Amino acid sequence: MNQSRLEQLFEFLKEDPDDPFNWYALATEYLKKDPKEALKYYEKLLTDYENYVPTYYHAAKVYAALGEHEQAEHTFRKGIQVSLQQGNRKAQQELQNAYNEWKDEME
Repeated sequence: MNQSRLEQLFEFLKEDPDDPFNWYALATEYLKKDPKEALKYYEKLLTDYENYVPTYYHAAKVYAALGEHEQAEHTFRKGIQVSLQQGNRKAQQELQNAYNEWKDEME
C-alpha cells in the first residue's frame, strides 16, 4: 500500500465522490495490505453502486478470505446476475469461473 497513492486516490474521491471508479480504486489499493479496510469500500460500492460489476469479484474474494462464506457466495451470485442483466458476458464468465473454483475449494 503506497501512502502517496492513497493520498492521490482520496483527492480524486474528494473531487468526484459520485464516480464509482474512485471508490473501487481506493478499495483496490487497500486490498494490498488491509483487506478489512478494503472491504469497507467494496461494501459501499455494493450498496451505492450495485451495477458496478468489477466490485463483485474482489468483494467476494475478500469475504471468502475472511471466512465469510455466506456473504462470499451471495456476492458471487449477485455479481453473476448483474453482469448477465448488463449483457456483460466476459464479466459473467469470470465471476462464474471464480465462483466455481471457490465452491470446489469449499468441498
